[in-house]
Amino acid sequence: MRFHLALTLQALWAGVCQAAMQHYPAAWGHYDVCKSQVYSDEGLTWDYMACQPEAADMTQYLKVTLDPPNITCGDPPETYCALENPYMCNNECDATTDELAHPPELMFDTEGRNPTTFWQSTSWKKYPKALLVNITLSWNKTIELTDDIVLTFESGRPEQMVLEKSLDYGRSWQPYQFYATDCLDAFTMEPKTVQDLTQHTLLDIICTEDYSRGYVWKNDKTVRFEIKDRFALFAGPRLHNMASLYGQLDTTKNLRDFFTITDLRIRLLRPATGATMVDENNLSRYFYAISDIKVQGRCKCNLHANSCVYDKEKLSCECEHNTTGPDCGRCKKSYQGRAWSAGSYLPIPKGTANTCIPSNIGPVKCNCNPFGSVSDRCNGTGFCICKEGTTGPKCQQCLPGYLWDDGCKSRVCDNELLRCQNGGVCVNNVRCSCTSDYSGLLCENHRCESELGGCGGPDSGQAPLTPPSLPGLLLLLLLGPALLRDASCWPALL
Repeated sequence: MRFHLALTLQALWAGVCQAAMQHYPAAWGHYDVCKSQVYSDEGLTWDYMACQPEAADMTQYLKVTLDPPNITCGDPPETYCALENPYMCNNECDATTDELAHPPELMFDTEGRNPTTFWQSTSWKKYPKALLVNITLSWNKTIELTDDIVLTFESGRPEQMVLEKSLDYGRSWQPYQFYATDCLDAFTMEPKTVQDLTQHTLLDIICTEDYSRGYVWKNDKTVRFEIKDRFALFAGPRLHNMASLYGQLDTTKNLRDFFTITDLRIRLLRPATGATMVDENNLSRYFYAISDIKVQGRCKCNLHANSCVYDKEKLSCECEHNTTGPDCGRCKKSYQGRAWSAGSYLPIPKGTANTCIPSNIGPVKCNCNPFGSVSDRCNGTGFCICKEGTTGPKCQQCLPGYLWDDGCKSRVCDNELLRCQNGGVCVNNVRCSCTSDYSGLLCENHRCESELGGCGGPDSGQAPLTPPSLPGLLLLLLLGPALLRDASCWPALL
């Protein structure tokens, strides 16, 4: 018996450990082939597919700038004290000595070196004037983020910070996320975490206290902007349902733009102090120091390229499908037989290439699906015009939330988000079969609510209120003194 119990516990523990060690997939998308040769009735031809470059470490392609430009320590040389010990002042920064210099490039060098290398700012010697630093990361190219943005601090995480993004090469900026030890005090925002977001609020800009609180700064060094947790709102907790995420990215421009950047800006507003009061007698304890920045993503090529090259300090897509431009954003001159269009992730798994066609061909015959398209013929640019809820090159597929039934019709119910209530059963995603006591689209209403007299009437089907029984009254009289001491017992006895 003990032997079997030990084996059972061992198997259970192995399963728990394996579950705890599971992580999101390293690459959240494929679409790595733009075209392949296939045999058809006309012989060997090309089959074109939507494609995109593999995700990579994008910090190796960026340009970093600091504002103010002279905010890096070491000119003049300066000695720093440890945040947790004001009497440990043996850290020196000197820009003229390689071993003691902390330039911005050290935020992106190889991790794992000993001692750790990091960029460091000047100390807060002008307190109470704010110690403000802007760190701008520029790619001069549109980038799609595929993993969390992670900053590693060596000086204690800042007490106030903003992460911002630009989609127009730094001409305008929008906040990505606010960070503070006290969000209400710093930014007049209620504190939230990424776990508070839903599919409908995913694009909300939040302030989080998760990465600013706490004084155990030796262990808590990282600040994150959670990309994959946001993906998981559509793709499931382990990103297993990528078809759902791709469908949303394909059909919702705001969602796609949310994960797209040309530049990032880290605004450091207040350094770690480790206490409620700043020690004005030892301001060399307060500064910023960053040892690593991780930005994982891919070149945005509008699903028309599977590789991106870095040449002359610039990224550009190697375009396919007769497209051209840094992002494959237009048709080649001799291939403008129809208007340019981005590729599509749908239908899964190959997507739709939406290739540019030669100018002398003109609109091609589309054979649009008669149920899913406005017309069975193409429009002037050679595309099928799909009805609401339909997608695909021939308008033959449904968007998420729709069900094919001689065309795409909106789902009434399912077993995940649109559940039938009060014991109702979803029938073919188009109606709820309710029990005899309930009615409504999702079985959300008592039938008696629509009857004469309401749910309290004699014909409502709902039990009327009745006075207590005779045995109950006798028991109440006998136990009256005890019940008066604990009035909460009355409903249980009546």
